[in-house]
Amino acid sequence: MDRTRVWPDFRDAWIVYEDADLIVIDKPVGVSSQAADPQRPDDVVTRLKRFLGQRAGADPYVGVHQRLDRDTSGLLLYARRREANAHLALQFERRAVKKTYVAGVSHWPRDRERATLRDALARGPDGSMRVVSAQAPGAKEAALRARVVARNADRAILELELDTGRTHQARIQLSHAGAPIAGDPLYGGEIAPRLMLHASRLELEHPQSRERVRFTCKMPAEFNAWLAEGDRGEAIYDNHSALASAFERALERRWGLGRSDTGPEPTTAFRLVNEEGDSLPRLAVDVYGSWLVAQLYGDDGPWSDGARKANLFDRLHGLGFDGVYLKVRPKQANVIVDTRRAEVAPALPVRGVAAPEELTILQAGVPFLVRLGDGLSTGLFLDQRANRRRVHEMVAGKSVANLFSYTCGFTVAAAQGDAARTVSVDASASALERGQANLALAGVLDPARHTLVAQDSFAWLDRCAKRGERFDLVIVDPPSYSTTRRGRFVAQSDYESLAAAALAIVSPGGRLLACTNHRGISQARFRRMLFDACRRAKREPAQVKDLPPPSDFPCAPGAEPHTKSVLVTLSG
Repeated sequence: MDRTRVWPDFRDAWIVYEDADLIVIDKPVGVSSQAADPQRPDDVVTRLKRFLGQRAGADPYVGVHQRLDRDTSGLLLYARRREANAHLALQFERRAVKKTYVAGVSHWPRDRERATLRDALARGPDGSMRVVSAQAPGAKEAALRARVVARNADRAILELELDTGRTHQARIQLSHAGAPIAGDPLYGGEIAPRLMLHASRLELEHPQSRERVRFTCKMPAEFNAWLAEGDRGEAIYDNHSALASAFERALERRWGLGRSDTGPEPTTAFRLVNEEGDSLPRLAVDVYGSWLVAQLYGDDGPWSDGARKANLFDRLHGLGFDGVYLKVRPKQANVIVDTRRAEVAPALPVRGVAAPEELTILQAGVPFLVRLGDGLSTGLFLDQRANRRRVHEMVAGKSVANLFSYTCGFTVAAAQGDAARTVSVDASASALERGQANLALAGVLDPARHTLVAQDSFAWLDRCAKRGERFDLVIVDPPSYSTTRRGRFVAQSDYESLAAAALAIVSPGGRLLACTNHRGISQARFRRMLFDACRRAKREPAQVKDLPPPSDFPCAPGAEPHTKSVLVTLSG
């Protein structure tokens, strides 16, 4: 597999105009204007400079004067020479650059063909922008003009001219006007294949000739498709161009992860497609090194058609990976599946060549062993990547209990973070054997500091509490449904009792990392469960903090992440 082919630095097709002074590009959706993580720079400027440098064989100059949100596509202009910078900066400062956008919105009034929106904006406590009174602290004027380009039912395409350049200006002003941009979860937009906002035109004075110039780019095909049909839902799998576009967007959103294999903290396993969060319902696709693992939720609906599934596998393999494995998961998590059935989890890839029986992948430079053809589970839960990093950073010199430890991913992170000691508890002795192999692979070879216990986690908690044993950090990440000698565990009804038992063995001032992937438990309800567990265990929480999911697990508009994580810190 060639990762530079799957995730190239830049594409020639993105360049709209170029001369000695300027370069104008049509930025795709999913590409950031500035790097969120300095360790993993994935912004368009870094990528453009790398591309220009390889083409010219020298370190290029790129002057930055504007930005677009990661999920807004369209025109960005950069200076190619320092001499052009001052004149461009003056135009942007004086608002002499005319910026035009197109936006797909819902609920725009039928009798309103044109409108001018004037509001005062300020940043709210949660970091999002909001409309405030003009006298409010930090308030800044925002003005835009809107014109209807096309309509269909309750949907409309608007052309927008921004007279000011405020953060999220078009998004918040249109939402405040009752017509949110589709695909915008932050400001109440309806479900759409992407954020339906595109910078379509720039007009300014050329820094060399001083003539007025105009740069334009086409409205993305998704806009007209959304106007005609709205959200396609599962019908996307019957539209070849829409499916290809969805995969392209998913790849761009993960460019930083995809190209991090040679960075300071290489990561070669992450999620590429996260169901509705990437506009691909009932489909998740994970990257494991040079292979993909496609997870289909249910064998009905879009997956009841063999030709449709074959097309999906062909397109996934065509992305440039060595092979594609398949897992068919039940729609209901409490349904027991025989993973030995070849149609549920075939041992060999459905496309391409097979991976090694035991494959080593990396997350933040830490190695783990996975098995892609061994049932529904691979041996590593990718949605806990960010939490493993948090554990690594908080455990130096501390004691850690990892319950339902499976193959000991959290234990490896704790050991790498120099925990004083760890205890990993799981009912499956075979899972712990794989955990021991992970610890050895990561160079953790001190059995006196890192104990593995093959026992039911509930029974171990009882025994630990009776002995008065305490831990600085207890990690609880149970399956949503399981059967033990003590009976059946169902997260919706039993998690509070489990959390109370876990809190009973947390040291004063210690922490509980509580996780659940039960889709029926909301974040708010999960927090309530943990507060109730504190009361039941008679432990006083100093802080109960929601933890965000990793960036490769985006949610659909209006939805919550499937995996909920909360860090409870007890009073000293």
